[in-house]
Amino acid sequence: MPETILVVEDEPALRDTLSYNLKKDGFTVETVGDGRDALDSARKLKPDLIILDIMLPGLDGFEVARILRKEMTTPILMLTARDDEIDRVVGLEVGADDYLTKPFSMRELMARVKAQLRRTRLLQEELGKAGALQKKPEKLTFQNLVINLSRREVTLEGDPIQLKPKEYELLEFFAEHRGQMLSREFVLERVWGWDFIGDSRTVDVHVRWLRQKIEEDASDPKRIVTVRGGGYRFEG
Repeated sequence: MPETILVVEDEPALRDTLSYNLKKDGFTVETVGDGRDALDSARKLKPDLIILDIMLPGLDGFEVARILRKEMTTPILMLTARDDEIDRVVGLEVGADDYLTKPFSMRELMARVKAQLRRTRLLQEELGKAGALQKKPEKLTFQNLVINLSRREVTLEGDPIQLKPKEYELLEFFAEHRGQMLSREFVLERVWGWDFIGDSRTVDVHVRWLRQKIEEDASDPKRIVTVRGGGYRFEG
């Protein structure tokens, strides 16, 4: 879904030029020409980015930015015809994320727009990861086998099992992908890291060690099953 940009600019020619170029690059664009309309549109649209001129009729860009920053975290790129350090400082203090002085090249503006949107996407991804980590259960239970994720401990029939660090990490990885066929190469990359110097036999060795500790009969494994020609599948 294309990202939405609100352009707040009172000069019709520049407003149309900005709108044309942003749309050509695939963005959804809404334009307004004064400060009060900017507030109404921002509240209604919830845009992904706001391009905001400072010199506006009604409310100036500083006041618009000050009000919006109390209501939303949308990145704001401010535009001004004056190359004055005071303006830049005030703009940043009221909540602008970036600042561009007229006249500017459309290439520079597009680069700054994309940089702000990329920064926002990365932040949202990090917040999403943090939320997923917070929702991670404290324990994974498979009948008589319990993996305590918060304490990095494993018990079988209530008795603790002594696992080496990589044995534990491998077991946790298998448990979190229960029922999935995992190739040796995939396991090696995710548990040992892509820069690990070694081969897939490392996985086989650790699987053999794990089976000796968690299987009723290591020679006939029921929990960590070998998938012929593929890898392993954890059944729990």
